[in-house]
Amino acid sequence: MSDISYYSPEGLKKLKDELVQLEQVERPRVTQEIADARDKGDLSENAEYHAAKEEQSHLEFKIAKLKNVIASARILDESQLDMSKVLVHSVVKIKNTTNNMEFSYTLVADSETDVRNGKLSVNSPIGKGLLGKKVGDIAEINVPKGIMKFEIIEISR
Repeated sequence: MSDISYYSPEGLKKLKDELVQLEQVERPRVTQEIADARDKGDLSENAEYHAAKEEQSHLEFKIAKLKNVIASARILDESQLDMSKVLVHSVVKIKNTTNNMEFSYTLVADSETDVRNGKLSVNSPIGKGLLGKKVGDIAEINVPKGIMKFEIIEISR
């Protein structure tokens, strides 16, 4: 999983803060839960112990995954981006050519995705379909219900 992802400085800081929380708060808490459960005796029939070990396994997986994401993250210098086409961190206004509804999205890395707040993953079907398009272009995007067509109305930062 060495795919490079581009983040705003705030987005990368959020990832690093989450890693600190997991390593310095959650990991010691789970370790203490395991120790407390171990002190209760027979581990073979100790549900608390097994639950805590399972939680530890999930936590360590999440930490490893987050470290990998951070290692392959790059901060995007938005001042150097080409404003004529849709790129990562572009704010793009699109119009559905079928029903003329307009939407505005900021294309972001997977971990910054928040569709309710208009942040769409560049790796989503719509995000991939918009990348590289220019104002006036029609993006034909294959979605589960078929092909949707979106006209690029505006690109900004």
